[in-house]
Amino acid sequence: MNFRRINNTTGWIVCIIACMVYILTAEATGSFWDCGEFLSTAYKLEVAHSPGAPLFALIGRLFMMLGTPQTAGKMANYMSALASGFTILFLFWSITHFARKILVPDNKAFSTDNVIAIMGAGAVGALAYAFTDSFWFSAVEAEVYALSSFFTAFVLWAMLKWEERADEPHADRWIILIAYMMGLSIGVHLLNLLCIPALIMIYYFRRYKPTTKGSIIAFIIGVVILGAVQVGVIQFIPIIASKFDLFFVNSMSMPFNSGIFAFFAVLILAVFFGLKWAKKKGHYFVHLGILSFIFILIGYSSFFMTIIRSRADVPIDMGNPDNAVSLISYLQREQYGNTPVAYGPYFTARPIDVKSTGEDYRAMNGKYEVVGQKREYQYAPGDMHVFPRIWDSNDPSHVNFYRSFLGLGPNDEPTSGDNIKFFFQHQMAYMYWRYFLWNYAGRQNDYQGQSLGDPKNGNWYTGIPFIDKPRTGDISKMPEGLRDNKATNTLFLLPLILGVLGLIYHINRNKRDALVVGLLFFFTGLAIVIYVNNVPYQPRERDYSYAGSTYAFAMWIGLGVLWLYDLLRKKMGATPSAGLATVVCIVSVPGIMLAQEWDDHDRSHKTLARDTGINYLMSCAPNAILFTEGDNDTYPLWYAQEVEGIRRDVRVINLSLLGTDWYIDQLSHKINEADAIPLIMKPEQYAGSRRDYVEFVDTKIIPQDKSVNLAEAIQFVVSDDKRNQLPTRTGDYMNYLPTKKFFVPVDKNVILQNNIVELEDTMLIVPQVEFTLNKNSILKNDLAVLNIVAANNWKRPIYFSTTIRPSNFQGLHEYLQLEGLAYRLVPVRTIGASENEPGKVNVRKMYENTMTKFKFGGAERGDVYFDETNRRSLTNLRSTYAKLANGLTARGQKAEAIKALDYMQKNISDKSFPYDISMLFVAESYWRAGDNTKAAAIARRLAKYHEDDINYISSLSESQKENMSNDANMDLRVIGQLGVWARQYNDATLTNELEAKMKALMSKVPQSAMMMPQGGAQ
Repeated sequence: MNFRRINNTTGWIVCIIACMVYILTAEATGSFWDCGEFLSTAYKLEVAHSPGAPLFALIGRLFMMLGTPQTAGKMANYMSALASGFTILFLFWSITHFARKILVPDNKAFSTDNVIAIMGAGAVGALAYAFTDSFWFSAVEAEVYALSSFFTAFVLWAMLKWEERADEPHADRWIILIAYMMGLSIGVHLLNLLCIPALIMIYYFRRYKPTTKGSIIAFIIGVVILGAVQVGVIQFIPIIASKFDLFFVNSMSMPFNSGIFAFFAVLILAVFFGLKWAKKKGHYFVHLGILSFIFILIGYSSFFMTIIRSRADVPIDMGNPDNAVSLISYLQREQYGNTPVAYGPYFTARPIDVKSTGEDYRAMNGKYEVVGQKREYQYAPGDMHVFPRIWDSNDPSHVNFYRSFLGLGPNDEPTSGDNIKFFFQHQMAYMYWRYFLWNYAGRQNDYQGQSLGDPKNGNWYTGIPFIDKPRTGDISKMPEGLRDNKATNTLFLLPLILGVLGLIYHINRNKRDALVVGLLFFFTGLAIVIYVNNVPYQPRERDYSYAGSTYAFAMWIGLGVLWLYDLLRKKMGATPSAGLATVVCIVSVPGIMLAQEWDDHDRSHKTLARDTGINYLMSCAPNAILFTEGDNDTYPLWYAQEVEGIRRDVRVINLSLLGTDWYIDQLSHKINEADAIPLIMKPEQYAGSRRDYVEFVDTKIIPQDKSVNLAEAIQFVVSDDKRNQLPTRTGDYMNYLPTKKFFVPVDKNVILQNNIVELEDTMLIVPQVEFTLNKNSILKNDLAVLNIVAANNWKRPIYFSTTIRPSNFQGLHEYLQLEGLAYRLVPVRTIGASENEPGKVNVRKMYENTMTKFKFGGAERGDVYFDETNRRSLTNLRSTYAKLANGLTARGQKAEAIKALDYMQKNISDKSFPYDISMLFVAESYWRAGDNTKAAAIARRLAKYHEDDINYISSLSESQKENMSNDANMDLRVIGQLGVWARQYNDATLTNELEAKMKALMSKVPQSAMMMPQGGAQ
């Protein structure tokens, strides 16, 4: 009883420490990436991206109700903080369970030294995990991974509690509880299911006399149960329900979802009679299995919320899973495509055929109508390979990476050896072990690495020179921002060493439990690597995916305390050795980790994600339509609108989603205060795969030097009249674009009435906007953009965010005006504009927006840490103010230009965001505005940055220099461009300094690049 009391008390103390750390460092509002989406969907119980997280939304909603709209994001972040703190609690109790089984296997005679050592093991292991880079990152933001980790920790702890009580009556109630918690966890994230094989091994070792054969069979059963839950419960049951609904609706003319109720009635009867039969016949495991199945389903039932809220047509309704059929594609993540795991082609293979894998249905006109075929590429048998890792041929950048990484020429075919090399060296070493070592060896910085052999960015780092320098060089020689990056965490390998010692100790003292932890380590780490089969150039680092693996290793870190305790007690008393081992390990592992990790995980004053969303919205006129692209220029806007109620009149349209029929459907709904979007095409014309791809074909029916009314062209493209289509080789007909030259009529009265242009530009309004499509084929999202532009008739302002790809301007770049973080479509042509420098600056409007409405997310403080994703947002702000200053200067308003640049400099502190290449055009803007002193100061500091980078690169090994040659060449080009500007603006002293610097550095960079062209931000 004393041990239990001490164990519980110490565990709660460790939990409180973790919770307090996370609460103190939690982000002040929403974060970047998926957090803005999850917060928005939680606040109003909306539908997040597939495969969904309804339980996360429900729990998040409860926390967000505790605050105001302005503090709701922080309250949801506290949810993650508390979930993470309780994860540490269950980790502590799991470690002390394993430690007790080693030191006091009979669970009776607890000595003082035993208790101290066991508590020390739990505290060291739990706090070490609490302060790991990846777990702490997720603990302070509203993402699913913190809550998912809680479920993982809980089910493992619950299974260990079952192990303690397995001989007691009704002990298997713990297994039912585990099944229920696993069902609940499906409504958060699927990572929790990967515990199943380890749980089965615990059951086997406790209930049976273990043998090698029996252990193998138990492991296979665990994998089968994992597959049964993953496929059978999560996917197969909804698939059967959808078949029922398809029959009831299409064959019996019943309402949508009636088949679901019929299916569940049958299912309930089946499990009821199954339970009665199993109990009557004495089939205990069948009875236990059916009960577990029932409770998994009860937990899984949170997905009913997804259907219910989708049917309510909530503002964010990702995938529109409002019926049984659409729910299947939602759960199966069909919009993200398929990834081969066990069998598939290499990147050089070319499809020889397309096979239909089923019909694609949509709920339309009271029926499930067939709107296309689900298709799958077919390859020649010789092009199919077992375990394909180098598989993605759709993205040219991935293909180029494969060839470069594997040393293949343009026409070389990869071998199975190349495939395995990529697996071990990139997917395993770079995309897993590097992340693992970030957490338990140390991290170089927060810049995302691109490939092996990149010594400058994102490596694991120990702080031990002879280990680090061969990989990273001497980071003290790096330029500002890299040299003193707050994410540089030096752990001196101490957590890793203690964990390895704990692993060896665990194997020597209890092989079975070591195997259980090892299975958890494998399935939540290496198995994910195999299953996900990551391609190169991920949009962000993926370390958060493997937090379960670092969780398992933390148990061995805790058991490492017992190894040290055993070592010390051979030379000193048992009790002093237990205390000394605990203190030494706490100080040298979680103590150092806390000290190193705090500054780059403290987000308590950061509001940049929310403020970035506000800045985009404030760049738009009332009742605007704003096109965005990707996560980080969409989700913060959703958060600002849905949670804090900011600028709900702006209709945000995500181009990344606009290629799906369900998203286009939702344009016809009014959202908050934003009116519906009129379209020319009808739902049946873009449903399913219809008009996914439309190619330009010159059939000579339209002279190519003539422009066609865009609205009429769209009607031609979506027409089902075969006279407006072309036959294909398969006997089908396809729509096509007969021209790439279009015009949009302009009614000057409407333009003036709706304040589309500035008064000074009224004489420049063109009678029609003529443009040439900038591509030879369009996808459905392109077609939708053109639809919106044509159908709008200048009634509402249309904007494109500054961060979208230039190809998404559709060739309209000459008719865009910058008003902040968005370009406005106007019927005023800017001759000479390009896709990379579209239109011109609307100086009056942009000055008003940026100088009175923009927020900076804490960058003005100087004590807030901003990681690479945040810095990209700040870089965009720097560029925006430089463009504003140049626009002001061009109008002769040089004083206002300098004021704008000074305002930006004041609010984006160099302490928060050290100078880098993003300051290049800020310096030029100061020169243009006539402030040579400030320009020269920036130029000298920037030149020093790039000089340091060249000196660092020149200190590397020859192979590393080769990998960094592009960086070195860019450094020279920046210094050279600064020299060009210094000479152009008559700064002789600076010119001489930069020319001397260039001359000294040229010899260090072989084959230096040509200078950048004169000019800069327009």
